[in-house]
Amino acid sequence: MAEVGRQHLLLPSRLLELCALLGAPPDCLRCLEQVAQRKGGQQPPSLVPEVLSVFVPPFVSREDSQMAASHATLGKTRRRSFRKKREKPKSEQWEGPPGDPKVLDSEDVNVPGGVDLLALPQLCFPGGMCVSSEPKEDRVHFLVLTDVCGDRTYGVVAQYYRPLHDEHCFYNGRAHWEPSWPAAGAGCFVPFAVCVVSRFPYYNALKDCLSCLLTHLKTCKDFEVDNHIKDFAAKLSLIPSPPPGPLHLVFNMKPLQVVFPPRADPDSPLVDLDLHLPLLCFRPEKVLQILACLLTEQRIVLFSSDWALLTLVAECLLVYLQPLQWQHTFVPILSGQMLDFLMAPTSFLMGCHLDHFEEVSKEADGLVLVNIDHGSVTCSKSLDGDVDIPDVPLLAAQTFIQRVQGLRLHHELHLAHLSSSTDLQEGRARRRSWQRDLNGQVQQIVLQLLVSIFREVKNHLNYEHRVFNSEEFLKSRAPGDQQFYKQILDTYMFHSFLKARLSRRMDAFAQMDLRTQSEEDRLNGMNISPRRPTVEKVTSRKPWPLHAVHRRMVVSMPNLQDIAIPELLPRNASLRMPGSMEHTGSAAPVMTPRPMYTFRVPEVHFPLLSQCVQAYYADLAALLSKAMGCLGPENSLLLARYFYLRGLAHLMQGQLLSALSDFQNLYKTDLRIFPADLVKRTVESMSASERAQAERTPELKRLLGEVLDKPGEAPRVDDHVKHFELPRKHMQLEDFVKRVQESGIVKDAHIIQRLFEALTVGQQKQIDPETFKEFYNCWKETEAEAQEVSLPSLAVEHLDRNEYVYKLSSSVKTNRGVGKIAMTQKRLFLLTEGRPGYVEISTFRNIEEVRSVTTATFLLLRIPTLKIRTGSKKDVFEANLKAECDLWHLMVKEMCAGKKLADEHKDPQYIQQALTNVLLMDAVVSTLQSPGAIFAASKLSYFDKLKSEMPMAVPKTTSETLKHKINPSAGEAFPLAVDVLLYTPGHLDPAEKTEDAHPKLWCALSEGKVVVFDASSWTTHQHCIRVGTSRLNCMVLAEQSQVWVGSEDSVIYIINAHSMSCNKQLTDHRAAVTGLTMQAGEKAASEVYSCSVDGTVLVWNVSTLRVTGRFQLPRGGLTSIRLHSGRLWCCTRSSILVMTTSGSLRQELRIEESFGRTSASFLGFQLLPEHEQLWVACAGYNEVYIWSLQDLAQPPQRLPLQDCSEISCMLRVKRQVWVGGRGLSQGRPRGKIYVIDAERRTVDKELVAHADAVRTLCSAEDRYVLSGSGGEEGKVAIWKVE
Repeated sequence: MAEVGRQHLLLPSRLLELCALLGAPPDCLRCLEQVAQRKGGQQPPSLVPEVLSVFVPPFVSREDSQMAASHATLGKTRRRSFRKKREKPKSEQWEGPPGDPKVLDSEDVNVPGGVDLLALPQLCFPGGMCVSSEPKEDRVHFLVLTDVCGDRTYGVVAQYYRPLHDEHCFYNGRAHWEPSWPAAGAGCFVPFAVCVVSRFPYYNALKDCLSCLLTHLKTCKDFEVDNHIKDFAAKLSLIPSPPPGPLHLVFNMKPLQVVFPPRADPDSPLVDLDLHLPLLCFRPEKVLQILACLLTEQRIVLFSSDWALLTLVAECLLVYLQPLQWQHTFVPILSGQMLDFLMAPTSFLMGCHLDHFEEVSKEADGLVLVNIDHGSVTCSKSLDGDVDIPDVPLLAAQTFIQRVQGLRLHHELHLAHLSSSTDLQEGRARRRSWQRDLNGQVQQIVLQLLVSIFREVKNHLNYEHRVFNSEEFLKSRAPGDQQFYKQILDTYMFHSFLKARLSRRMDAFAQMDLRTQSEEDRLNGMNISPRRPTVEKVTSRKPWPLHAVHRRMVVSMPNLQDIAIPELLPRNASLRMPGSMEHTGSAAPVMTPRPMYTFRVPEVHFPLLSQCVQAYYADLAALLSKAMGCLGPENSLLLARYFYLRGLAHLMQGQLLSALSDFQNLYKTDLRIFPADLVKRTVESMSASERAQAERTPELKRLLGEVLDKPGEAPRVDDHVKHFELPRKHMQLEDFVKRVQESGIVKDAHIIQRLFEALTVGQQKQIDPETFKEFYNCWKETEAEAQEVSLPSLAVEHLDRNEYVYKLSSSVKTNRGVGKIAMTQKRLFLLTEGRPGYVEISTFRNIEEVRSVTTATFLLLRIPTLKIRTGSKKDVFEANLKAECDLWHLMVKEMCAGKKLADEHKDPQYIQQALTNVLLMDAVVSTLQSPGAIFAASKLSYFDKLKSEMPMAVPKTTSETLKHKINPSAGEAFPLAVDVLLYTPGHLDPAEKTEDAHPKLWCALSEGKVVVFDASSWTTHQHCIRVGTSRLNCMVLAEQSQVWVGSEDSVIYIINAHSMSCNKQLTDHRAAVTGLTMQAGEKAASEVYSCSVDGTVLVWNVSTLRVTGRFQLPRGGLTSIRLHSGRLWCCTRSSILVMTTSGSLRQELRIEESFGRTSASFLGFQLLPEHEQLWVACAGYNEVYIWSLQDLAQPPQRLPLQDCSEISCMLRVKRQVWVGGRGLSQGRPRGKIYVIDAERRTVDKELVAHADAVRTLCSAEDRYVLSGSGGEEGKVAIWKVE
């Protein structure tokens, strides 16, 4: 059974799927020759082409098939080609049975899906098969073939001519420019075509291959043609496509060295064509028009007199769209008989000859006609009017045009200063290098265009519920761009793009967005409060005609819907004047060149017997092993590609265990290219003895387990996209929480619960759709007003750059003038009317008292007045806010309380949360508009009530020691526990960007999430790195570019500190990884020790990621390890063991001997060698136990911790030991830290750290200690070390 199961393992990534010879049938040629002899110089007639021969891999000769039966990977016994029956010369013995010459060989040939042999002749001769009276140059064009499932294969077609006179030879052995007929005679040259079909779009490489083949076909005998083509196809079928990455494969096709490039990464397209071709054919403005047509999924037809350009230009345009993908019909070449395809009603991208331009433009409606030869874009007439081609957003278009104009598109400019190349291969290599660099620049420019167009989509996404608020996104667009976005939002392409964004896919778009985002956008990603434009952004905005009217109109305000927007200036006019543009970001993007390596594939020897094929793969494996031996272990990127290719070579040799071992090594080098499906099929095809042998190999045992334990299909990933809609039925609390999160207003579930209480005061605990709609509209109106705030220059001078205006009052009378009160996150100020001015009211920190009173005027009218008393000014600020007074009273008090808490706890999140509460109060009052609205809004006054109900003064010691707090769970619906913290110092590495050289704080949260902060500014550096889905137990910086993370799922994940991606895994542990350690003080450790809960300790070589040592502790429950003075200290629940690095036991401290009871268990320990002390904590105890290292048999000293209920972690810093856990503070359980003097063994400080237990501690260069709390709070505190 195993032998049968292996048939599908034939080189899964081979270059060639099929090779075909096409031309006129022999009987037609005989008739043609007779006609030509009779008619002399008259024009020869056209012929009907057909498939003459087809060659499909694998290619093993009949004589060898029986002998090859044991080599199951290549041992197919049937012939892998057929040939059209025709009359043979006597010198050739054909094996096919006699029959009708028009019937194909009856032997079975598996034609790959997507290749229609009946339609192939039309595509290989799209302009018809015409006999020529004189020799013609060889021509090449390209095909894209699509099967019923939408999978594409790619064809390269080479047409060549041969004289008709002699049926035994091509050109009678002479070169094609030396005719063998009299000059006055009637020459007759017949076209033939060779078509190569591949699953990979190797347009340039396969063109080179076919060019080499034609040099042989022109000098060979007629009966040798099939053998030459078959040998050619066999070579290509043995060459694997290189895996994504930097490794290019080179194959000697004689006379050319053909290079097969890889994908840049698994999510990128394979690019083997000249991406600047459209920029040579069209002006940048026209390229933008074509891209707009593609993005809006129009019906597009390309025209050219050059068949090759049709496919090449179309493919370039589709590459420009990446990572967006064209999902509709794509037929870049239509023959004259296929023009009815253009009547299809759905979106498509097709191409046909320029001769049909007039016919198509008249007969077909609603098409976008792209003339490549003339560089024009027009539309055919439509019954519904002209096709609407929207313009690309103005700023993005102008930037694109400037960057394209800065490209050097002509190779001659590059060669001007270089000496002439005297070697063909050297000249070709120069050209490839130039083209590769130019392709990279073009891709970067187009990618930045797409990022500019779609960057703000992420601001309207809800990742938890996979919702996109398309309506609000449209409203946020500029007036002239509305039509463009309206058309795009309905496309399949954009829907797939949304799926990728909601899945947080780190593709090229996401990486470019991250690299080019502004500091403001990066800080906004941390805020839990609604986004508002900063003062800096407000002042830098250019005035847009009618912009303010439009913004007020589009935001859910029914009383303004009747405002008509006047006609805007034609957008295309601005596209024609790039010189008038002033944009600081228009410079071409700086692109770091990717490393490029080549590997030369060995020669293929003929005749193609199984032994020869096996020898070829043996040579390939040997060359790869040799290359790996010369490679340094630090170059894991290239090493992974060698492992992948050698795995394929071993697989083709039938060495399945060796192949699986190579694929297993991809876990340690680059998991992105791990061929999961291929490995699964390989394991399923193994015999019982092979499986048993694999089970005995530790590194393969886990791999087999993963494959065999999951026989069914993997659970389908939830990739749906939901567009936000207002609810249509009444909502209970749970549904209301979900709806508000979907709307993007607030994510925090606790805040939404308080909002629910506010909106249902005095009513049944449910919210009707009308109330929700009114609340939503009020929120959006306030948001729109904040976007349109116009600040006078005097105000800008007094405000900080990063301040946001969140709320404006109506125009009111105050004791400092008439104007509007404005609220930012820092202060209140008055925007005076008449002559615009700025009057400072107070910062929230300085406000001492806020009162709402009523004052009597001279007409005895009582007007509600807000009074604010500050410490810095003697007079009290008074504002006659009238109906707004009670609301502003609530809001200012809440902001003051939030600011006080933020200052006391050194946590800026409090002020952000207070801002959210304030804006929700405003929306609730506007929604309810009832006498009880203020009471309802008071339900959201969370911090003010917290302050009044129970003063939460931070103890003085805590306040003096605490420096700052950060929230890794910002943006999550609920706080996530901080399980592990790791601080990595900054360093200057030439390979890094400046911001990458900053120190970083790595926070391991629950559910396998890692958030990275820039420790120089405490801003988010990387929002979320996924490392499995289980709890993370430990982290260590193994070297400057590697962070190792031990997980509960028994895997050690390795995060690249430069790319912030996890592409490597160490899978040798069989239980939860609980500890990672290396020699203290080593900046570049050569070894890392890891342990798992089952008592296994592994020693890793950091460079090679190989296990160099392994031992098993006598008992399990291993929770942590420390390396000190050449000894490994291991903490289990029942004992602490001192081991040599080779696994020998030297000392043991048993818990029952020390405590006399077995119910206790060790939790963790710290070594203080200078004091010769061992500090130990036990689970469930509120004491620290201190042993003398000189005699562990002596009873320990007990150090009780006051008001401590449990200890969870310990850390040694300088001469102190910091102990984290849970204890009582002001009668409430809080997370506490005890700072103990190691010499005096007394508690120096008792810090009230968190609302939940302290879960983890780490040191930042012994200057700061960082503590992480449990899931009730989920924050990180930064403490100063004395």
